[in-house]
Amino acid sequence: MHIESRIRTIPHYPRDGIMFRDITTLLQDADGFRLMIGALVERYRHVRIDKVAAIEARGFILGAPLAWALGAGFVPVRKRGKLPSAVIGRDYALEYGSDRLEIHVDAIAPGEQVLLVDDLIATGGTAEAAIALVQELGGQIVELAAAINLPDLGGTRRLEALGISTFWLGEFAGH
Repeated sequence: MHIESRIRTIPHYPRDGIMFRDITTLLQDADGFRLMIGALVERYRHVRIDKVAAIEARGFILGAPLAWALGAGFVPVRKRGKLPSAVIGRDYALEYGSDRLEIHVDAIAPGEQVLLVDDLIATGGTAEAAIALVQELGGQIVELAAAINLPDLGGTRRLEALGISTFWLGEFAGH
């Protein structure tokens, strides 16, 4: 599936020099959205997946229907303070500062096979924090799946250096 043509590029957002890849145009395209979820389902249909863990917020849009179609549980990986029960958290670096991801302590049981999902792979910092949380709970990462890869930002190399397999449906050069 070639999704690049269904994704809008917004130059100089959120700051000069950035080419923001906006997936909302893909999501509002019923055929494109169906094809995207279908392609992900097809990739994982015959793989044991106990949980789909998705990173806030656009990862939820891909992860929830994927979990449903695979018959897996859905686990939200959220920003600080958004989950109502006991959590573990992981800080990660941003270009200017840091942020924190959290997951419920009872979201993943030891040995469960977890597919991690986000909208795109950029620098890999957010994904790395989510991976650490899943692994801290004893989950085994099957793969990280995304709609888009931005290979020039190095995220796939960073994650693969950690032993994490990555998969994406489309990619864009540059930032």
